[in-house]
Amino acid sequence: MDLNLPLWLYYVLGFPLLLGPLITIHELGHYLVGRWFGVHAEAFSIGFGKEVWGRTDRRGTRWKLSALPLGGYVQFKGDMNPASIPDAEGAANATAEERAGSFHHAALWKRALIVFAGPATNLLLTLAIFAGFFALYGKPVPADAGQQLTVAEFAEISPARAAGIEIGDRIVAVEGDRMEDFRDVQDAIMLYPGRTLDITVDRDGTEQTIPVLVRSVEMEDRFGNVSKVGLIGIASGASGFEFEPQGIVSSLGLAVDHSIGIVDMMLTGIGQIFTGERSVQELGGPVKIAKFSGEQLSMGAMAFINFAALISLNLAFINLLPIPALDGGHLAFYAAEAVRRKPVGPRGTEVAYRAGVALVLMLMVFVTINDLVSLPVFGN
Repeated sequence: MDLNLPLWLYYVLGFPLLLGPLITIHELGHYLVGRWFGVHAEAFSIGFGKEVWGRTDRRGTRWKLSALPLGGYVQFKGDMNPASIPDAEGAANATAEERAGSFHHAALWKRALIVFAGPATNLLLTLAIFAGFFALYGKPVPADAGQQLTVAEFAEISPARAAGIEIGDRIVAVEGDRMEDFRDVQDAIMLYPGRTLDITVDRDGTEQTIPVLVRSVEMEDRFGNVSKVGLIGIASGASGFEFEPQGIVSSLGLAVDHSIGIVDMMLTGIGQIFTGERSVQELGGPVKIAKFSGEQLSMGAMAFINFAALISLNLAFINLLPIPALDGGHLAFYAAEAVRRKPVGPRGTEVAYRAGVALVLMLMVFVTINDLVSLPVFGN
């Protein structure tokens, strides 16, 4: 997709091309499952705030675009607001006609499935994209796995050499996890700058475990984005890969494994931010997403689609967090209702949802400011 456009225009195009479809797909998950269960949707909005454009269909659903394009919502019958907070008084005094098609009068399992359908569609989209890539290109496998895992040379600064690893050693495991190829080694090390990792090598037929202090290095990509990664200063004995053709079922299995690996990396990164191993500046909000989406769009369609899969997976993960006002918060309340055999009281529900909305808004403000101060215009 080399259109020779200025990079700023890719930023302008990339953000709506990325978030628009992902948000629409997420909200369609809620809407379609709700409609399947006979729950009436009063509004389907892409964005929050004031309505910019809209139309009402024959079922009485208002389809609209709103001013703040950082999310979306489906407001079902019986919701007090777009956050799906129930109208407890209205629900208690509802007539039979008012109960018909009301979200909060639907069976508990139906409400749970309607809520889960949003993140589920994002997960399915991610899996479909990754599976499509594996089906189209095949599975990358090392041409010579043994040579790939063999240490061929050291960098000028090499923690591996300093720790006692030698040329010809074959890396068997990192922190007890068996390595299949050199990419596994890189992935196992790059997330842990500054940590000491146990690296198991095969030397002349004998395995030995060597603790290696991982070097912390800041690396810059072609767009000037800087990330902190871990390196131990070794080079592989072979770098060639072959691509094995994959069927639909095997491609889906590989997509699941790949997605699990990404989620594991996300959880590791978030944990390191909480423990202080990584800076909060590595958190990304809407501004960084807009920047990265434009950069990926400038690199071509495949890069942009792959980035869309990553963001879709992130949306599913974030929405499943048990924070009131997010889908995961609703599911937590439904789980409590299932255990207690009655809904959480209206006062507790209202307080929790207000706190959840406040938390989400504070996080949005924080990551947006964090994004802005990290831009080059501020000297970083």
